[in-house]
Parts: sequence; C-alpha cells; structure tokens
Amino acid sequence: MATGLALAAAPHVASVTGSGTVEEQAAGVGILLQISMLVLSFVLGHILRRRKFYYIPEASGSLLIGMIVGGLANISNTQKSIRRWFNFREDFFLLFLLPPIIFQSGFSLAPKPFFSNFDAIITFAILGTFIASIVTGLLVYLGGLLYIVYRLPLVECMMFGALVSATDPVTVLSIFQELGTDTNLYALVFGESVLNDAVAISLYRSMASMRTHHSGKNFFLVILRFLENFVGSMSSGIGVGLISALLFKYAALGVENLHNLESCLFVLFPYFSYMLAEGIGLSGIISILFTGIVMKRYTFSNLSDDSQRFTARFFHLLSSLAEAFVFIYMGFDIAIERQSWSHIGFIFFSIIFILVARAANVFSCAYILNLARPPHCQIPRQYQQALWYSGLRGAMAFALALQSVHDLPDGHGETIFTATTSIVVLTVLLIGGSTGTMLEALQVVGDSNRYCQLYEESSNGNDTGYTGQNYDEGASTSSKFRSKLRDLRRSTSSFALLDRNYLTPIFTSQNGDCNDNTTESPNEELTIFRGPGDLEVHD
Repeated sequence: MATGLALAAAPHVASVTGSGTVEEQAAGVGILLQISMLVLSFVLGHILRRRKFYYIPEASGSLLIGMIVGGLANISNTQKSIRRWFNFREDFFLLFLLPPIIFQSGFSLAPKPFFSNFDAIITFAILGTFIASIVTGLLVYLGGLLYIVYRLPLVECMMFGALVSATDPVTVLSIFQELGTDTNLYALVFGESVLNDAVAISLYRSMASMRTHHSGKNFFLVILRFLENFVGSMSSGIGVGLISALLFKYAALGVENLHNLESCLFVLFPYFSYMLAEGIGLSGIISILFTGIVMKRYTFSNLSDDSQRFTARFFHLLSSLAEAFVFIYMGFDIAIERQSWSHIGFIFFSIIFILVARAANVFSCAYILNLARPPHCQIPRQYQQALWYSGLRGAMAFALALQSVHDLPDGHGETIFTATTSIVVLTVLLIGGSTGTMLEALQVVGDSNRYCQLYEESSNGNDTGYTGQNYDEGASTSSKFRSKLRDLRRSTSSFALLDRNYLTPIFTSQNGDCNDNTTESPNEELTIFRGPGDLEVHD
C-alpha cells in the first residue's frame, strides 16, 4: 500500500544520478512517513476501542493525525517537499483506494438483515439520495440568487448536491457495534450508505455529462442517463459475480494443490468487474459494489474453507489500509492544501442545506415506507432520527470533490472542494464524536429488534406479507395508495423465495446454504472492519 502511494507520489522518477538519488531519498522518507501515520492510526484506534472512548472514533483519530502532520509541515516550511510525497492523483485515489473499500462494503453485507430491510434500503439509497441531491442543489442555487452564498450555475449546484449526498457513516457504525444497536437499524444505516455511494456517483456523473454537453434544459435526459449508468453498472457487476459463482462451482478448484489458484482468481474478479465497467463507459464503483454482494452471496460458498478464510481476511486487510489512509490523507490535505476560504458563507450555509436535505430524505422516505407497513413493523421515529444523524460525509464525497476541481472552471471547483472538506471534518469530528450520546438519548442502545423482519416470514414460505392488516376500509385514495405500496413491498420480499428456490441451487454447490447460517447474529457478519481500530477477529 505505502509503496504504491510512493510510486504515485513520485511520477517523475529520475535515473540513477545525483538528482535521482535525491528523489529516491525523498521517496523513502515519504514511505516512512506514510507507514508511520498508518501504524499510529491503527494503534490509536485500538487503544480508543479498548478504553471505550467514543468521543474520538477511529476515523476521527486518523483524520486528526493527518491534520497534525500537515500542520507541522506548514510550520516547518517543508510543505513543498512533503506535498510531493503525497501528490498522488485522483485517478490513483479512485482506482486503487476506493475499490477495495466499496467491494468490502458489499462483500460484508449480511444477507438476512439486508434482504429483510431490502425495500427500506433501496428506498433510502435511491429515492432518498435523489431527494437529498435535488434539495441541496436547489437550496444552494436559491441561496446564490438571494446573494447569501457564492452564486453557481444551476447544473454546478446540482453536481455539488450529488457529491455531498454521498454518506460514509464509518464512525457511526463502529460505535453502533460497540454499544449494540438493533440489527435492523444497523442494516438500514449500513445498507443505505453502501448503495448511496453508488447512486451519488451516478448522479454526479450524469450532472457533469449534462453540463459538458450543454443539455441543462432537458431534465428528463439527466434522469435517463442516470438510470442508464446505474442500471448498466449494476447489471455488469451482477453478471460478473454470477459468472464467478458458476466458475468456482464447476471448475473444481477446491482441491488441496489448487487453493492458491482459487484464491488468486477470486481476488481478481472484483477488479475485472471494475475495469470492465470503466472500459465500456459505466461506473466501476457501482459495478464492484454489486459484484461484492453477489460474490459473497453465491461465489464465496463455492470456495474451499482455506480459501474462504484467506479471501475474507485479504479484502478485510485491503479495505482497512485503504480506509485508514483515506482519512489520513483527507486530514493532511486539509491542513497543507491552499483552500478557497474566500466564500465562508457558502461553507456555512452548505452545512445547513445538507442537514435540511438529509431530513427531507429520511423523513419523507420513512413516511412512504410506513404507509406500506402495519403498525408493529413501522420504522420508529427514533430510528428515523438516528438515520438522519448518521449522514456523515467521508471518502466518496471527498473523492468527487477532488474530481470537481478539474471538472469545473473559474475557481468553482476549488470552492466546492473547500466546502466539502469542511463538511467532512465537521461531520466526522462532531457527529462522529457525539454518536454515543445520540444513541443513548434516542434510547436505541441494545438489540431490541423493535420492528419485525420480513425475511423470516418470507423464508418460511409465508409470502402473504402483511395481508392480515386491513388498510382497504373505506376504499379511499389513501387506502388504494397504501395497497399499491403493500403489493410493491410484497414483491420485494418474494425475492427471498426466488433466491432460496432458484438462484442458490443454480449458483452454489450443495453446501451453499451454510453461508446463511454464518450471519445469524449482527455481531458476526456485520462486524467486518469499518474503522482502523478494528484489529480484533470476532467469532
């Protein structure tokens, strides 16, 4: 990891001369500094977890380490040389740091909690992210018209709304695990954040394409391009995942002398999915996310026991290093980079706007979902508030903000980048540090299972959904709308039956069902690494 960063940090490697020796020495010092910060980040995170000190979560600790090192670089007048050591490009960031994080997010999804809340996760991730993006963009644009914030064109406001709608609740989820929250609440926050990143990327690229081709007046075209990019990328990722499942099912690679080959092929498939999507003009991040979900569900059970242990730990290791370095780099860049602080009002009101947009996202989607749920299965108000509070911004928003610096002219990208980094710091440090207090105040600590799981009903063959609840009394417009929502939800819950009766037998070997039993407890599958301090292996 550090070697790759150093290679990206020194694109102009000189030959073996006097100047080349200086460059090699500088690269060596850069590697040493990067490794030192990573070691400090992991050790600090581990100490904080052992001491149960939730006011400085692991991600916050990594962010602070980067800010401290960057601040010392400014004070010591070594900014230029140190900056060269960290000068990796955005393509390196997107190609080598984010893919293992996104793949691990999809790979670590527990099937039962995920599919039992599938309708809610999809609603929050797709409809909710779209609402948050549009609301943020419109509020920023209206603020510019009223001269209370820096004025940006409408399309650029929408691009900003899309990139800051990408949530990354790494800090919140680590504290969720420590304090013990309801399985369904954890699944909602985790699942929404995983799919939310994919939707935010697709929205941002659609808006950027609309700006490039000057088609801003055709909003329908933007929606069409978004759906084309998202569905195409998702289909590509699912297809690669299913092909890998068939390969490992019928290739008989589980014999003792082929374990290395089996593991190598499994590790290569995610990047194959990523590069395939990028090569045909789709989103590699979306593709690798769904590849991770499918490979964990179907391919993983086709591996031998040794290969399962190795691949799970390998992707865990990659995502751990990548995620820790992402927060370190964000802190370092914030401290050492020249930020565009000339528009403080834009930063201040942007924070308010994203809070309003997040509320519009969570509470409106929860209202729609609860229309289709009986009283005992509705999403409680406490869970809705916890979802709203969990909307931290992190690696994905930072990466898209870096990209906006090149996509937007006249300093607009720099303004958006400064606002985004400020939002990331404030949400990670303030919201992340107060998550424990928030959970106790909302009284959601403890695995109370406050609303039922559809998965258990559907997996037992009860595809009746919620037909026992009579919402059709009165035959009003509202009751008809609720009836349609119930039918839609019943169709999503029937996916569990499709998966059990058809997909699992086709794509997994005879022992494929054992994968379901490994995720019975949220503290097993859901405790896959979500922060640099998670050094323990949970049974």
